[in-house]
This record gives sequence, C-alpha cells and structure tokens, in this order.
Amino acid sequence: MKLYGYWRSSTSYRLRCALELKGIAYEQEPVNLLESAQRGEPYVARNPFATVPMLEAEGRDRAQSMAIIEWLDEKYPDKPLLPADVEYRYLARELGYAIATELHAPLNLPVLKYLKNEFGQDQDAIDSWYRHWLAKTLVPVEKRLEALDTGDFLFDKPGLFEAVLIPQLYNARRFGYSLSDHPRMTQIERACMRLPEFERAHPGNQPDAH
Repeated sequence: MKLYGYWRSSTSYRLRCALELKGIAYEQEPVNLLESAQRGEPYVARNPFATVPMLEAEGRDRAQSMAIIEWLDEKYPDKPLLPADVEYRYLARELGYAIATELHAPLNLPVLKYLKNEFGQDQDAIDSWYRHWLAKTLVPVEKRLEALDTGDFLFDKPGLFEAVLIPQLYNARRFGYSLSDHPRMTQIERACMRLPEFERAHPGNQPDAH
C-alpha cells in the first residue's frame, strides 16, 4: 500500500492518521504541491482529480480522502474508525464531514493561490479569509461537542472524527486562528497528540517535511 501525499496537506494528514489508527503499514511517495507535481501528466493519468492524497491499494489508485477512509474501515474491519452503534456512527460522520466538506473547498491551496493571483489579495487578506471560514464551521462543531459533553475523544477512543479534526487544528494555527474558545476541541487534540499514531502522522515527521 502506497500513499501519495504532501506533508502539510490536511487531507493527506487525515489519511495518515486513519492508517496509523488502524495499524495498516504503508509506504509514502511525496507529491510536491508547491511545484504542482499533482498536475503533471503521469500523476493525472492515475488520478484525474489532480489532488492528494492518492492511495495505491488492492490493485487500484484511490482518490478522495474521506472515501478512502471509509473504504479502509470496510475493507480492514480491525480497529474500526467508526463506532458500532448507528447513532454514534452518525455523530462521528456529522462532525467529521462538517469539517471535511465545509472547510476543505474554500481553504485548499488552489483557492488560496487563486485569491492571490487572480484577485490580487495580499497575505493578510488571505489569512482573514481562512479564519472566517474556519470560524463558520469550527464554532458549531465546538457547540456540538459541548452538548455531547465530550472528554478526551468524541467517544471512547479516537476514530474518523479525530482523524479529520487534528489536521484542521494544525492548519488553523498556521493561519493565526485562535482556539481559545474551543476547549473541547483542544482537549481532544492534546489527548490525540499523546498517542504514537498521531505523532507518526504529524506533518513535521514526514519524509518531505521542510
């Protein structure tokens, strides 16, 4: 199994978290987004979305991180990322997909480049854009966590939700977003980062980190 990704990509990061939590061995093949390697002909021939991550597994190339994570959980049922109870599975998906679907689209690298190159926005304006959309989703997710009275994890152990949350908090800090009003999230983050699985998945520990 080979993971094509970029060290600081939140989608690559979430897939690394999922693979580590499930204890699935994988190789890494860095794809340099800053050099637009994902748009090169050899890569696009395998992944027409021209995105990371891509997972080479079971004889095919798989794109779209959330679909890959759900596939991994179905294909390799040991160490499940989703709870057995249907309502708990719903909650994990509700919160995980809120972050994955509402935040990735307006905050990914092509959009930020477009704001800079096509609309002439400076870095301060781009950072403001980033923080605006973070708040739109992270504030209600925090409220949901508060209502659920979560502790170190959403449920009894980290899973799909934590695999999605931790990379987004990493990126939030990069863009100067204050997490002081998100105590439930940051408690989960601290608990996750004490685990070797999340430490191994961290961007700073990847072969292409710089």
